[in-house]
Parts: sequence; structure tokens; C-alpha cells
Amino acid sequence: MSSSLQLFDDPVPAPQVAQDLLRRARPADGGHHDELREEDGSLRAPWRQFAAHLGAPLDDLERRRELLSRQIREDGVTYNVYGDAGPSRPWSLDVLPRIVDAQEWRALERGVAQRARLLNEILLDCYGEQALLQRAMLPAALVLGHPGYTRALHGVRPPGDVYLHVMAFDLVRGPDGAWWVVSQRTQAPSGLGYVMQNRLIVSRLFPEAYRQMSVQHLAGSYRRMVDNVSRLAAACSGQEAPRLALLTPGPFNETYFEHAYLARYLGLPLVEGGDLVVRDERVFLKTVQGLEPIHGLLRRLDDDFCDPLELRADSTLGVPGLMQAVRAGNVVLANALGTGFVESPAIHGFLPALSEHLLGEPLALPSLPTWWCGEAAVWGAVQDELVEHVIRPSFPLQATVGFGHDALRAGADAVVARTLTEPQLAAWRDRISRRPADYTLQRFQPYAQTPVWDGGVVRMRSASLRVYALADGEGGWHVLPGGMTRIATRDSGPVSMQLGGSSLDTWVLTEGPVDTFSMLSRGLRLDDLVQRQRPVASRTAENLFWMGRYTERAELQLRLVQALVDLRASDDDPHPASLLALSALFHSNGLVPSGVPDLVKSPRVFERAVLDALQDEQAGGGAYSIGFNLAAIERAAQALRERLSPAHGRLLRQMREDFQQQLAAMAPGEPTSGTPLPSDPSAIQDALDHLATLLSAATGAQSDRMTRDAGWRLLTVGRLTERLVAHTGMLKAFWEAGALNQPQGFDLLLDLFDSAITFRARFQRRLETPALLALLVLDEANPRALACVLRRLRTEIGKLPARGMETADLLALLPHQGVGLGLPELCDPARGDDAVMGMLNRLLDAGWRLSDEVGRLYFAHAEPNDAMVSA
Repeated sequence: MSSSLQLFDDPVPAPQVAQDLLRRARPADGGHHDELREEDGSLRAPWRQFAAHLGAPLDDLERRRELLSRQIREDGVTYNVYGDAGPSRPWSLDVLPRIVDAQEWRALERGVAQRARLLNEILLDCYGEQALLQRAMLPAALVLGHPGYTRALHGVRPPGDVYLHVMAFDLVRGPDGAWWVVSQRTQAPSGLGYVMQNRLIVSRLFPEAYRQMSVQHLAGSYRRMVDNVSRLAAACSGQEAPRLALLTPGPFNETYFEHAYLARYLGLPLVEGGDLVVRDERVFLKTVQGLEPIHGLLRRLDDDFCDPLELRADSTLGVPGLMQAVRAGNVVLANALGTGFVESPAIHGFLPALSEHLLGEPLALPSLPTWWCGEAAVWGAVQDELVEHVIRPSFPLQATVGFGHDALRAGADAVVARTLTEPQLAAWRDRISRRPADYTLQRFQPYAQTPVWDGGVVRMRSASLRVYALADGEGGWHVLPGGMTRIATRDSGPVSMQLGGSSLDTWVLTEGPVDTFSMLSRGLRLDDLVQRQRPVASRTAENLFWMGRYTERAELQLRLVQALVDLRASDDDPHPASLLALSALFHSNGLVPSGVPDLVKSPRVFERAVLDALQDEQAGGGAYSIGFNLAAIERAAQALRERLSPAHGRLLRQMREDFQQQLAAMAPGEPTSGTPLPSDPSAIQDALDHLATLLSAATGAQSDRMTRDAGWRLLTVGRLTERLVAHTGMLKAFWEAGALNQPQGFDLLLDLFDSAITFRARFQRRLETPALLALLVLDEANPRALACVLRRLRTEIGKLPARGMETADLLALLPHQGVGLGLPELCDPARGDDAVMGMLNRLLDAGWRLSDEVGRLYFAHAEPNDAMVSA
């Protein structure tokens, strides 16, 4: 990307860029700190440096913004909004960075590290002696009454006494430029993946400025985080190297992209709750090789959802028994369970005194003035000044359901009192008076405004900064040099990604050397190489298996619909036997709902049902047609984001989107997914041809652009299993209907097997059954022939991870060689159709049983413990 930026042979003088920047940017709104200008109207020093190293007219920012947008699309960076039923929206990132100078950062760094140490001490006390509660330095109602306090962990000390491995603090700047803490996130702070992605993109847009301004790098902080968890997890792993994983709620979480990105960047497997199982108070990852022990989890799943046995019973996202593994000291969680109560905004009001008591030092970085209304004197003193405050819930809102409640939503659960009318203020006073402990008030503070580029204009937007403190495992905390700057969509308003806000890369300048650490190891050892060959998680393998099946299924359905279109366009009248065979295949392959009369009885009704079902992604009419399977492919791909390349993911998404758009464009009237298509099937030929091209590209990517590990082999087994069942079913349908006794049916079956050209090259127009069986059943060189499919299945199954004798049991489901019969037996006139039908029925049964057994063996893990735990 950076090479494409070198378009200006004569750099633009820095004073000219600086003047242009001042000219295009209006001052900050009254009452807001201006991060671009000094009080005298001149540029602040960091922005003078930035202008000096830009080397291009300010208008070039628009081109860089387009490059940024393209990079986000190509990388597949997304963020979902709560309640948004549509596809994931692209991540919002502005082209200009936010710049924090070295001196200012040193003060923030000291204050954030002190707060992290203070919160960890509070947790140690509240889950230990509880001296703070006994001395009333923290109200018991605020701690023990908070749903984030986990009583079952009282007395349980985490390894190294580290409750908080990663903390996030949301900071804002007041009108005088001073920094304040608004909130803190301690359960599963979000944003670290987006922080790194922002940095990689923006730093490449401004390589000269990034280098010359000595912007501190981020990679070393991420390595410290992983090393700390690994060091503490060593006590759980015995003699072996500790194994870590990143726990995600799954692909429906709004920040799933960053979970997948962060796992890939850190070199950790990305796991969901269903991937893990607790046996004998230890946590294991279900893999196709068996159960692999897990000793540490970086979790992005909130406390309530982590263990349905002891926490939230309706959670399908957690790991049953995880709490017991924690109590037994057999797994390190980053962060520890039970930290949610210190996220309460009410805690802020007690921190100054707690810092003096626990640390013996004043709080270096203040919170916004905060009052917990649960203290009668406090509420009595501030209720008349309610309009000057922000109303926040002291405890999690009961209406907030789901997972990932943090999710960069600062401000989403707050009410700015000055925006309320007098009747609304009165209603809020009454509501707080009835349940004062449920509410906390914070002094309203106009956020500082920072410059953003908006189509040729520099606008000033209200901004907050999320910074991250990372434990070093030895009682100290390291602060990530940068963070997630979030900006409001309007000139002044709530700063929230959930409300449509955007983000900025945050540049922290340093007066010392820049940390040149890279996540890439400088010297790989043999042990490192072995460790990088990680096992394939069972969920990943299952998604790959079904992606293979859905792709093959969509391809077969496409050929069937094309066959119907070609039959309608033919000059010859369709033969009833061919129509009966096609009808049976359309029903068995989900292209029409049950109960639709066949093509012989009512061809128009049948064709109408086929067309109506094509784009029905939800199978609302009972037909699991092409649209349904394309959507299923995309869902499987979304769950495999950490494994598939961005180009592969875009291709699978494009298949579904293009097909829907082309069909919608053909519908009369306003195009919607439910609008009927034209009654003539031939009208959709272009859409079918385009989809065929994309499906060919998708199968090519699956075949040639993926690593040949156990996951890829299971994807291939899925494709071949689907092909075995589908092609066997096609031959059976034509055989039973007697459609092979006439040329039309003969040619139609060859087309469905994609073998017409090969047949004619070998046998010309000798439309005889032995020739057909030789090519479509027995020819191991024809990839569509049953014998070839079985040969490839035997090969891939034989290379799957051995699981005792059960892999051999999978092979035993298939014929030992070929299809189990030779051409003489299949064409024996004494046996008539019995030999062929018997062979087809056996292969159908083998295909369905193989699918079930692969799932039981590699995905379900229903065997006894000692049979599953790998060495």
C-alpha cells in the first residue's frame, strides 16, 4: 500500500500544509478542549510535526482515505451493531490519527498503571478477608449485591494473585485539557484487535510521519500479555509447555472480527465454549486428534455466560464445569471470573480513599466526580443538581441480554440529564428516589474535540480514549502505548461505536528509542516448529466438513436447475421418464417442498415452486434450495474467519449476494427477496451461469489454496460424502424411472454427472447401459464416477488422525475396492436390475452412515475419557 502513496516528486512545504490544515479546520465548539490548536490559534506541536512530514497537499488525504476503505474491505474488518439483522458492517476508521505527546503520555501511563494495581488489590480483598467491607470503605450492598460478584469464588486466589491480566480504561479530556477516567472494563475488555488493525492500516498511509515522529510501537505489549498468561499457566501444565487459547462468544458477536484477528496475531487457537470440555476438573479442547489440554484462556466472554452449571443457566456459550476447574487451580483465566462488580460506575466515588488506604498514595488519575445514590446523604445533596450530571446504572441493566455487553458501548447505557425536558427530569428524580442504589451520577464533562477528515474538510469531533493496562505477572502493570480512540458521529454527542461512531489510530510519541519488537520470532527452534502445527479444533473441522457438503450440494442443485432450464428450451418434447426422474431428484435434493405435483402431472406448478424456492435463504416454504445452501456456506465461512483468507471469504459472500441481487433484479415491480420471479425458468439462465463460475472458483480455492491438514481432509471428506450420496441418488432415480431406456434421459444423466464430453469421446453415440456404467460407476479416473469418489474417500479417511480402531471402522463402511462389484456382475442379465439397485442402495446407506460416524468420532467426542485424551 505504501508504495502507491509516492505520487508527489516535489514535497509540499510544511508551512503550507500547516496553514491549509488550520484554514480547513474550524475551532472546537465552545466549552470543549481543542486538540488541534493552541489557545492562540496556532497548531499544537504534534500536529506541526505531522504537517511537516505529510509531504503532500492536504487534499491527498481523500485518496488515502479511499485506500484505507479498500484495505478494510479487503481485510474483511467488520463490526456488528446490536439489533442489526443485516450483514456485518465494515469497521469505521478515520484516516487521521490522534496524537498524544510523550510528556502527556507519561502522566497517563503512571495513572493507569496505578489504577490497575488498585483494582487488583480491591479484588484480592473482596474475595479474601473483606476488610474493606468490614470497615465500610466499600458498601457491602455495592459489592455483594452486584451480580458481578461471584460468591462461589470467595476464598479462591488466582495464580500469581492476578485477577486482572487486561484492563481497559475509558478516558476523556475536559475543557481545561485535564484527563479524567469515565469507566473501566475488567471482565473481557474489547478493542485490542481493532487497535492493532488500526495501527497496521494507518501507519502504512503515513510511513514518513510515523517513522520520523517516533511513534511507539505496540507489538511488544501484546507479547508481554501472552507471556504473562503463559508463565502463570505453567503451574497448571506440569512438565509440558502450557497451552493457551482465546475464548470467543462466536461469530454472532459484534466484535467477532477482532477475536479472530487477535487469535491469529497472537498465534492462539480461537475457541468457542462448545469447543471446550471439562474432565476431571481440567479443561480440554476438542480436536480431531482427541482432547488436548488447555491451561490458559484469554476470554472475550463475559462472566455470566462462562459456565451454565454455576452462572447463567441459559447460556449456550460457556463451558460446563469451568468454575470447578478454576477452583481446582487447573486453568488460568485472563481475566479471572468475578471481576464484573468493579466495572460499576459507583466504585469510582470510593477510589480516592481506597488508593490512600491500600497503596498509601493519592490517586494520580482522577475519575469524573461520581456519587452513588445508594447513600442517602449523597442523593439528598445532588438531586437538585441532577441536570448537571450523567445518570448511569450502578448494576448491569436487566434489559441487557446476550453477550459481550462491553463491546465498545461506553455511553450507550447513560442518560445525559441536560438533554432531558423538565417533565423527564422530574420522572428521573422520582425513579432514582424509589431505588437510589440502582443509580450513580457522574458530573457531565464536555469531551475534548480532535480533528477528523471529512471529504475535503477537517471537522472537530468529540473523542474518548480507551487505554489498556496489561499485567506483568510480578505485581506490576504495563500500559499499551496507544489505544482505541472513539469519536462521535456529530460535533458533540455520545461517543459509542454502537451508536454509529468511528475510531482513530492513537499515536503515542516517545522521547526515547522506539520498541522494535516484532511478534515474528527471530530464531525458530525445532520445538517451535512442532508447536506451530497446532491440532484442528473439532468445531473448526465440523464447519469445514459442512462447508464442503454445502458447496457440493449447491453445485448439484445448480446443475439440476440448469437441466430443467435446458429441458424447457429444447425443441424435443420432454420424455415422461426423464421428467419423473428429475422430479424425484428435485424433491430429494430440497429444490421443491414436499407435496408439489411432479413435472408430468403439473409442469407449470412444479416450475413455479422451483423458482419461488431458489432465493429463499430461510427455507420458509419447506424447500432447502440454492439460496439456503449459499447462506449456509457463508455462515460456515464466517465461523472460519481465523482460517480462511480474506479473498476466500469475500468470494463465498459474493456468491450469495450476487445470486440474490440478480434474481431480485429480474423480479417484476419493487425488487425484494419475496417477489416472484418470471414464470419462464430460462429467464434466470444468466444468474445460474454466473453462480456456476463463482462456485467453480470456490471449489478451486478449497482444493488448491488451503493447507492439507486434518481440517482440509475433513472438508474434502464432506464434499466427497455429499457427492457419493448425490450421484448415487441421481443414478438410482434415473434407473428406477426407466429414463435410461431413451436418448434424452441418457444424455440428461451424463450432463448431471458432468461427463457428456468424456462419454462421447470414448463411445461416440453408443447409448448403451454397459458403457454408461463403465464411465459413471466404475471409472476411477472420472472424478464424478462413484468408484473414483470412493477411492478418494478411502485415501482421505486413511490420512485422518488415528483414533484407535475407529478410523478403520470408517473405512469398513465402504467397499474395500471400487464399488464392490465389477462390470460383469452389474451387467449380468440373469440378475437383471437387482445387482445395480443393490449396489446403489448399499452405497447410499454407506454414505449416510459415514456422515454420522465422522460426526460422532471427530466432532461429538462421546467416547470414554481415556479413549479421547491425546498424549
